[in-house]
Amino acid sequence: MSFYSEMRASVLRHGAINNPYLDRFKIGDLTDEEFRGFAGEFYNFARFFPKILVAQLVNTEDEAVADELTTVLYSELGDGRAKNRHELLYRDFLRSVGIDVHAAMARPMLPSTKAYIEGMEQLYGSGNHATALGASFGLENMAITMWDHLIPGLARLQKERYPRMDLTYFTFHRELESTHEEAMKKAVAAVEGPGDAGGGGMSEREREDFRRGVKAVLDYLEGFWMGLDHARTPQAA
Repeated sequence: MSFYSEMRASVLRHGAINNPYLDRFKIGDLTDEEFRGFAGEFYNFARFFPKILVAQLVNTEDEAVADELTTVLYSELGDGRAKNRHELLYRDFLRSVGIDVHAAMARPMLPSTKAYIEGMEQLYGSGNHATALGASFGLENMAITMWDHLIPGLARLQKERYPRMDLTYFTFHRELESTHEEAMKKAVAAVEGPGDAGGGGMSEREREDFRRGVKAVLDYLEGFWMGLDHARTPQAA
């Protein structure tokens, strides 16, 4: 198995996208309080992710990798179209389900959410390039599976309880994820050497650091979901 394939398989097995909370979410098995809790906590990811990407970009020495990271960042900012900025699309989602944006921004994060955001900031901004790239790889390669759990659950909640729910943020991301995955595949290939994503270009230490970054970011994400699973308090609106 190539290094790329090994890492991708490890992502798809991880509890970050294989857990009881996402299983419940996929079938819309959430109380209104749980749904509002999700909406508010996930907003922290939506609004801080561009900052996290910038931290990685400015700490990346490899110009080919920086090119691929720029592609992902540019996408997050709307590909030059301000109204497609992803955080703005998420604000539309919040308003569509009756959650005030200011209240969502002002509400303190759950400890598990804070750990996730701060953990990503540390990993993506790490001076260890292989660890930072591994974290980015882990997040981008789990995303399609994550959206394929969230979107069906949200669609059911829209049909049954929230008819005005705007799902654009979620469906738009689902459509984009294949390009983000491809960007990460190219980034890994860039540090492996021309035409090779099989692990031959990294030292054993770099491969271990990359693995560490993948696992760390996914562990934080699993903690985020489990924090939501254990929380039963409503979000302010």
